Amino acid sequence: MSRIAKFPIPLPKGVEVSITSAQISVKGPLGAIVRPMDLNVGIEKDGETLKCKALGNSRHAGAMSGTMRALVANMVNGVSK
Repeated sequence: MSRIAKFPIPLPKGVEVSITSAQISVKGPLGAIVRPMDLNVGIEKDGETLKCKALGNSRHAGAMSGTMRALVANMVNGVSK
């Protein structure tokens, strides 16, 4: 598993996240961003944080969990700062 994916993503006030099986959308005071989900990565909202995890034991799933975590963190940062 990716070491980056282990860190939760904090959600600042005013940021809303909507997660479906096909996409993740992040809305904030500076706009909205929508991104397609990777089938090898699960993202769940836990209170005011987001957690990413690999959905398989493959090397690709581990790598993509870190990549998706970084992309979603940048989405949250982009709509809030």
